[in-house]
Amino acid sequence: MKLFFISDIHGSLYYLNKAIEAFHMEKAAQIVILGDALYHGPRNPLPKDYNPKEVASILNSLKGKIIAVRGNCDSEVDQMVIEYPMMADYSFILCNNRRIFLTHGHIFNVDNPPKLTGNDVLVHGHTHIPVAEKTKDFYLINPGSISLPKENNPNTYGILENNKFKIKDFQGNIVKSIILE
Repeated sequence: MKLFFISDIHGSLYYLNKAIEAFHMEKAAQIVILGDALYHGPRNPLPKDYNPKEVASILNSLKGKIIAVRGNCDSEVDQMVIEYPMMADYSFILCNNRRIFLTHGHIFNVDNPPKLTGNDVLVHGHTHIPVAEKTKDFYLINPGSISLPKENNPNTYGILENNKFKIKDFQGNIVKSIILE
């Protein structure tokens, strides 16, 4: 199964539409949203085409294909307009005999990891910086941000297929990748 990962939409209709185009182009089965869907947060600039109401509408149209966790900019009022569960601080999925721990990154991250083993994967957003690496204890993945990338990175999303995680920009270029052995 092919999984599509996005994080840090921050209410950008423009970049959500780009991500949904990429999701369909990639022919992925599910969209994993790693938090910060609607609100831009007080530390961030307004993203391009900031329209949380329309972002919610588009995401709701795909609710059967979404697995989501709460980001630090997501609130209970957001859950009132979102039609899929999105308020958990973390979630697990099992894929190819490994646990994939999904979280936003403001609670669990490389400096405060959950209890994982060598084959497990910690996937989070929050930093807006793409990462694909093996630590001594687990794999660490961050697909970056689709709307507000940092440190001169491009707008990115992630794809997991056949134990290979690729982080791509919207032109289809691979920014980072890792094989989950």
